[in-house]
Amino acid sequence: MNILFYHPTFNGQKWIEGLAHRLPQAQVRIWQPGDEAEADYALVWLPPHEMLAQRSGLKGIFALGAGVDAILAQERQTPGTLPAGVPLVRLEDTGMVQQMQEYVTAYVLRYFRRMDEYQLQQQQKQWQPLKPHDLQRFTIGILGAGVLGQQVASKLAAFGFPVRCWSRSAKQIEGVESFHGNDQLPAFLKETRLLINLLPNTPETVGILNLSLMQQLAPQAYLINAARGAHLKEGDLLKALEQGQIAAATLDVFAEEPLAPMHPFWSHPRITITPHIAAVTLPSQAMDQIAANIRRIEAGEKPSGLVDLARGY
Repeated sequence: MNILFYHPTFNGQKWIEGLAHRLPQAQVRIWQPGDEAEADYALVWLPPHEMLAQRSGLKGIFALGAGVDAILAQERQTPGTLPAGVPLVRLEDTGMVQQMQEYVTAYVLRYFRRMDEYQLQQQQKQWQPLKPHDLQRFTIGILGAGVLGQQVASKLAAFGFPVRCWSRSAKQIEGVESFHGNDQLPAFLKETRLLINLLPNTPETVGILNLSLMQQLAPQAYLINAARGAHLKEGDLLKALEQGQIAAATLDVFAEEPLAPMHPFWSHPRITITPHIAAVTLPSQAMDQIAANIRRIEAGEKPSGLVDLARGY
């Protein structure tokens, strides 16, 4: 069994050693330009066009990230980057659920307990207790009810928050109110006090976090975007903050990364920035999942995390 590996920033040698331990029968190599030797599987992130274009004999391509939107965008821009007929498999959890729960919970509690405002008061040397938010009226809405969205919703519901989710199709999550489809989006947004975006990045969801959507939230709502920068219309967020419709926002992802030094988000007092760290790929867990999926394929079984290319996830 021959496995190709390519990632622009990961330590390739660490992956070669880890996969060799999990799949002793495999020969793993880092792809280099000009490598046209035989391969059965490819583990990639942002692969160069020439790496996979002619490899129609692959049994599977594994994306080394939480989403596959960047890879699918490459395919749209340069058709043939993904060979036709080869299954594309995404990572499902690999430790990302716990990381996302930690990240979102930290910022939800920061806003609920008004710690962001106390931080501003400290800078101004103000000693002023603020009226606490009402737990029962602090409705949290989650856009996206996939693996991450469902687990985040359950974690927040355990705190006693009213939690609702919105997704393409109906979901059933204990203690969480479910909305689905475009017709139910307005009802989902109404009275939502804190909106969390965990949607996949597809042509249908690009720009969904716009001024029209924000204006349907409860007044002085909070926004947490931990999905993709393409979901947010940045100028619309600045307008919503100026209008007071959005009280504050936490952003982990951006249309262009790293964020440009002169971007207005850096200096805005009501925007918190983190450098795309909400949930990152943990190599050990990712290798466990990929190795298990390769064994499934070798046994003639369907791998978990198989991507529907038409839907984009």
